Amino acid sequence: MFKKNKKYLDELNIPQKQAVTNTEGTHLVLAGAGSGKTRVLIYRLMHLLIENKAHPSEILAVTFTNKAASEMKSRINKIISTPIESMWIGTFHSLCVKILRNHSKFVGLKSNFIIIDSEDQKKLINQICESEKIDLKEKNYKYFYNIIDGFKNNYITLSNIKNFTKKIDKDILKIYERYEKELLRLNCVDFGNLLIHTLTIFNQNKNILEKYQKQFKYILVDEYQDINFTQQLWLRSLYEFNKNIFCVGDDDQSIYSWRGADVSNILNFEKTFNKPNIIKLEQNYRSTQNILDGASGLISINDGRYGKKLWSDKGKGEKIKIQGFWEIKEEANFISNEIENLISKKVPYSQIAILLRVSAHTRSFEERFINIGLPYKIVGGIRFYERREIKDIISYFRLINNSNDDLAFERIINIPKRGVGKVTLKKISNEARTNNISKFEATKNILDNFSSNLKIELNEFIKKIIQWKKIKNEIYLEELAQIILEDSKYLNLLEQEAKMSLNPENLSRLDNIKELIESLKNFKNLEGFLEHVGLVIENINNSSDEKINIMTMHSSKGLEFDYVFLSGWEEEVFPSKRTVEELGKTGLEEERRLAYVALTRARKKIQITYVNQNRYSYMSHDQTFPSRFINELPKQVIDYKNSSNFHENDFVSEFSNSYDKFQEIITPGRQRILDKSNIDEIEWEFNQDYSENDFDFIEGKKVYHNKFGYGKIIESEGEKVSVLFNKNLIKKIFIKYLKIIN
Repeated sequence: MFKKNKKYLDELNIPQKQAVTNTEGTHLVLAGAGSGKTRVLIYRLMHLLIENKAHPSEILAVTFTNKAASEMKSRINKIISTPIESMWIGTFHSLCVKILRNHSKFVGLKSNFIIIDSEDQKKLINQICESEKIDLKEKNYKYFYNIIDGFKNNYITLSNIKNFTKKIDKDILKIYERYEKELLRLNCVDFGNLLIHTLTIFNQNKNILEKYQKQFKYILVDEYQDINFTQQLWLRSLYEFNKNIFCVGDDDQSIYSWRGADVSNILNFEKTFNKPNIIKLEQNYRSTQNILDGASGLISINDGRYGKKLWSDKGKGEKIKIQGFWEIKEEANFISNEIENLISKKVPYSQIAILLRVSAHTRSFEERFINIGLPYKIVGGIRFYERREIKDIISYFRLINNSNDDLAFERIINIPKRGVGKVTLKKISNEARTNNISKFEATKNILDNFSSNLKIELNEFIKKIIQWKKIKNEIYLEELAQIILEDSKYLNLLEQEAKMSLNPENLSRLDNIKELIESLKNFKNLEGFLEHVGLVIENINNSSDEKINIMTMHSSKGLEFDYVFLSGWEEEVFPSKRTVEELGKTGLEEERRLAYVALTRARKKIQITYVNQNRYSYMSHDQTFPSRFINELPKQVIDYKNSSNFHENDFVSEFSNSYDKFQEIITPGRQRILDKSNIDEIEWEFNQDYSENDFDFIEGKKVYHNKFGYGKIIESEGEKVSVLFNKNLIKKIFIKYLKIIN
């Protein structure tokens, strides 16, 4: 059927050749990073065809993305120039769709069923929650969505759910039942049901299962470490007749547990499938030996691994450089200077990458690059100032700064929800247009036209905007932002979203807000910040095509670059505090696997950076420590430098003693050192629940203000006091923004 030309086998090393040519039986290929797993998969497919082991329609090849499936088909076609349209190559979901279209009646669906995405799932669950009168204060619709999604990843269906859970929440069971009934009524399926329904058809119709078992003589699976339990059951069902399955994966690169992936599936492969042949691909074609030794040494600390020793013929190369800094601005400046040095040596922008554990940390690099004209792109994510929560808070700022800003008004009038719908907005718009006034003013004019509850909500919104406008020049911008976040209950909204979601995008929204507030300390007033944001966005829109890559470590999976900067290697940032607290050792080991993935993206050089100052210093005076992962790297492959001695107690003491605390402080960094050494346990949050009995704000008392520093009360006027600050500066300030200094 195909021309037998085996020259392609000469391109393979010995373990690769074994993986390609051992066609029969059960195989697990443990493919280390950069070891050529894609080539092995493609050449094995070719080998099956060239050796006439199977017709294209008798091969099932499972990938994790449609892009990977498409690339696989394209590369095979180029090499053997033979039509392979009948081959079953695709994702779990796309392959299940093909099966389900042919047998949909067995699960109560029509063949023209619709596949709904996660947003439609959430809308449907929300509607069900409302109709069932579920109390959504503690458990919102996203909570139920995540529970149901988790059930389907683990093959927990309505028919077997009682076998898995002794005490099941009645609300969960009620929502799950209603949700499944609604999907059938609407002739819809979600992604989880594509697999669940297919397995149901197989279990209830042995003739259909046997048809596919006999058809697929050979099964190939890519990224096996990322499969969930339901996907494993699906593969196992199809494997049983011919027992020829070839799975490629790397237990050291399992980093998607939040998506349902379970590393135990690959670790227990020998228990799941019959006497597998395990082949290790350990020759790396990407990185130098120092990079590989660093990654291998780090990941070796994890328990329960298969274990691999990566090696390369590219020489030792440069050591992994590790550099510490006092603050994020210093870190961003250093990395940008290093990048400019690379560019001067004709290194393409596209071969440079900055990898981060937290997407919020792109902000310092984005601003630095925009300021000095370095083009960049956010891979697999959204630019900082284009993120939903950032645009929301900036809209609050815009309306406070200019109550005529109708665009800002429209964005935030119902965020968080205040019961403002299309009808209300139309009434406000008509009033504004009729009287040629802003929508903010129009709302004030027609408050009495609304229902009592809506009137209360809108009146409260108006009062707060006016109040924030009055105090915007009396306090730090970061204080203003904190007040807006708390008083508007926007912070509660984000906390609730984070609580009810496993999606990293939702979990990172709070980090993005913290990062925004941290950036505010660089601006004297609101106008300056808003002007800066406008210029930043304009510069983003005018950037060039060739760009530096900025992305999270998760987004970097499968990519490679000559030069990689790994930023933010501080304890509680990386490894993630939340992951370790919630998942314990399991979470820590996944974080370590993520570090392994990040390290193995580099071909030539890695630079790891960390900062000593808490990245969210507006909230805390605490210093941070280098990530434990830095200490776990083999000492012989690292070059450790620390440009910051600020964490040395003697240095801080000497530094602070050389300045009088009441003199003008030139730099924010110096101010922070003085603050830390002279104030015990000063919280950066505000005394919003103060009482005059608790805080003795009387004449002569020494106080501290985050913006104006130390001073003395010279007059008391109820909730406000007049304070004499350094250089005879007198300010009237609300008591809740002051701290008593004893």
